[in-house]
Amino acid sequence: MTDNNSQGGKCPVMHGSNTQEKADVSANWWPENLNLDILHQHDRKTNPLGEDFDYREEVKKLDYEALEKDMHELMTNSQEWWPADWGHYGGLMIRLAWHAAGTYRLADGRGGAGTGNQRFAPINSWPDNGNLDKARRLLWPLKKKYGNKVSWGDLFILAGNVAYESFGFKTFGFSYGREDIWHPEKDIYWGAEKEWLAPSDSRYENLDKPDTMENPLAAVQMGLIYVNPEGVNGVPDPQKTAEQVRVTFARMAMDDEETVALTAGGHTVGKTHGNGDAEALGPEPEGADVHEQGLGWRNPHLDGKATNAVTSGIEGAWTTNPTQFDMGYFDLLFGYEWELKKSPAGAQQWEPIDIKEEHKPVDTTDPSIRRNPIMTDADMAMKVDPKYRAICEKFMADPEYFKDCFARAWFKLTHRDMGPKSRYIGPDVPAEDLIWQDPVPQGETNYIEEVVKEKIAEANLSINELVCTAWDSARTYRGSDMRGGANGARIRLAPQKDWEGNEPDRLAKVLKVYEKISADTGASIADVIVLGGNLGIEMAAKAAGHEVHVPFLKGRGDATDEMTDAESFDPLEPLADGFRNWQKKDYVVKPEEMLLDRAQLMGLTAPEMTVLMGGMRVLGTNHGGSKHGVFTDRVGQLTNDFFVNLTDMANTWEPTGKNSYNIVDRKNGNTKFTATRVDLVFGSNSILRSYAEVYAQDDAKEKFVKDFVAAWTKVMNADRFDVKK
Repeated sequence: MTDNNSQGGKCPVMHGSNTQEKADVSANWWPENLNLDILHQHDRKTNPLGEDFDYREEVKKLDYEALEKDMHELMTNSQEWWPADWGHYGGLMIRLAWHAAGTYRLADGRGGAGTGNQRFAPINSWPDNGNLDKARRLLWPLKKKYGNKVSWGDLFILAGNVAYESFGFKTFGFSYGREDIWHPEKDIYWGAEKEWLAPSDSRYENLDKPDTMENPLAAVQMGLIYVNPEGVNGVPDPQKTAEQVRVTFARMAMDDEETVALTAGGHTVGKTHGNGDAEALGPEPEGADVHEQGLGWRNPHLDGKATNAVTSGIEGAWTTNPTQFDMGYFDLLFGYEWELKKSPAGAQQWEPIDIKEEHKPVDTTDPSIRRNPIMTDADMAMKVDPKYRAICEKFMADPEYFKDCFARAWFKLTHRDMGPKSRYIGPDVPAEDLIWQDPVPQGETNYIEEVVKEKIAEANLSINELVCTAWDSARTYRGSDMRGGANGARIRLAPQKDWEGNEPDRLAKVLKVYEKISADTGASIADVIVLGGNLGIEMAAKAAGHEVHVPFLKGRGDATDEMTDAESFDPLEPLADGFRNWQKKDYVVKPEEMLLDRAQLMGLTAPEMTVLMGGMRVLGTNHGGSKHGVFTDRVGQLTNDFFVNLTDMANTWEPTGKNSYNIVDRKNGNTKFTATRVDLVFGSNSILRSYAEVYAQDDAKEKFVKDFVAAWTKVMNADRFDVKK
């Protein structure tokens, strides 16, 4: 499957959400059934902390200074059961933080360190995460001591930050606030492979063209965080590896300079482990017997010596002084020629030719012994690839610039999935606003809401125009990395103003009206957009006989082009929106799967998805004015007609083409309505039908309106992290 920018007509997210997971017996019998589990994860039944527990408030009570002091002490308190390299756990903890954060991918915002998910399968048992179970267990005394005031997610990243500080590096900053989950995510698609480290070929349409990797994946093989350190499919070729590195890091929101900085800064400290027989290791944590108590990869030959550790199979440190942050990575990489050799575990690695004895790092256990440093194929790519090499030379000429670039890239890597800066907590939050945080200025609140609504009403915009503009502005929100949403009104900026799904002509017309209202009232355009949608809902409800007031939160700001990284917003473009019955093209994935994926990213439950679908249809908000699914003769009134007609046994449903159906009167054979799969799945799927039947009942008219307003308000306010909701 290709990247959605490289070839049209293919799946834009493939299974960005793992909606076909065979999680129960019925799924084995009917594998094509829609799996709604991704909308029902992480609820109160799985959380042992109770409904009233608010981690983001609890962590503010944490003694930050005491925790960080304890973390510093942990770094050099080597344990016999897992001895530290050179008596320092810093390299291990940096890898823990890196691999927790490094699963993030820009395409769907999923992955990352924000949930503490590395505790669970499959990630806890990925080959690339070998022996990180030991790092997590080393942190347990701190988790035990500070309890619910600090999450595992925060501990993982804090451990990496403190490790760098312990190695003499000044980090850019740190934020608390990552709230743990309590079971593996069901919405993340890690790949279709059924074996660890299967060849990369299955992830690419053409392995020689890295940009043809299946979307939204970023890692090149199942069980890896990034690329294979031995080379493409384990065959060393630094230039070919460089091409995979470039695409993989770009899919994780990193440019070339950030990629080089992270590679060099990450490999300036610590080492790889392969001084032994990899075949002798025990099974991974999820495959280990109960007496292992959640630990995996048991090494029968460790003998209490760090020297004997085996993880990746590659063996050695990158620098002369692997417990100091310095320029040693560049000194060795460019100071010597390198040749291919095999590690004791049999892995392919690069070693220097005729290296001076004093440039060799000492053994991790016995300082009287010196060992050859190593480079992976990805390290050699930094030297071989012309673009990467030029950046390395720039860093070598200006070490302070390198340190600043790495500090910023490390902060971005470890905080990219936390959302806007308003969500940051703690004493070390940087003051600087960074463009990848999608900054939004604070909006005005000292205007009169009803005056704004009166001016919108006087503009004589249709309910369709009011509701669609608000919906299109808000629907970009994705809870995976807290990006998108209505705050900032980026729908009026590139690239969003030109997205096909936003109907640019209609959008431009409405925005012209809203800009004047904003100027006249002092309300931000973002607030006017949402108020316009709310007004449309209230008008539609009134037409159906219901007086409602849609709740509204003032204070959205208007972002500018200078505050917007337009390229990073490209992946937020909706290529399908089932709520508006629209697809940009035909895709391999079924329309209902794409609806489910969008609903999950927006943070909707299955009932919320259902009521929003029914309401949007009767409001006539379909893209381009399509009549598919508009099961009512009262368009523009907020009624439950969609569900009434969908469940009416006076009708039959006839296929008329691909993703096209007629709803026909059983008695006279006349076509009453037309529909798509997204419409009919609410009658065909047994779970969704149970919700549809609730809203189709004669006593459900008021409940439908109430529930629709609540779900609508949730979508409009999803990104309002700046206020307590």
